[in-house]
Amino acid sequence: MLSKKSQYAFKALSYLVEKRNEGPVLISEIAENKKIPLKFLENILLQLKKAEILDSKKGKGGGYFFRENPGEVNLAKIIRLVNGPIALLPCVSLNFYEKCENCTEDHCGLHDVLIEVRDASLKILEEKTLLDLVG
Repeated sequence: MLSKKSQYAFKALSYLVEKRNEGPVLISEIAENKKIPLKFLENILLQLKKAEILDSKKGKGGGYFFRENPGEVNLAKIIRLVNGPIALLPCVSLNFYEKCENCTEDHCGLHDVLIEVRDASLKILEEKTLLDLVG
C-alpha cells in the first residue's frame, strides 16, 4: 500500500504537471488545491528537489517547477524515493534487498510468487510517467 506521503507526492506532482507551462507554482497553492498539509508538503517537495526532479525559485514569481522532464520520470522512481521498496517482501526487492529471518529463499513459495508480483508491478510503474497522472 502506498503511504500517505507517497499519495501526497503524486497529488502534488500531478498538480505541477498540470501547471508546468505556467511557471513556478507556490507551495501554498499546491497545498490548498490538493488538500495537503503545508508542513508535510514542504518536506515532500524538498525531497523531490534534492533528487533533482523539482527545482524552486525564491521571491516574486517563485515556487516549484520541474527540473526533470515529467515525461521522463517514471512512477517507480517516485515510489522508491518517497515510499521505499516497491516489493512486498524485503527478500524480493531489487533496490532494498534484505534476507528474511528464518527463511530459505530456495524453498519459499511466497518468495517465488512475490517475485512475479514485483516484476509485473515494476513493468507498469517503470512504463508510466508523471504525465500519465493527468488526463
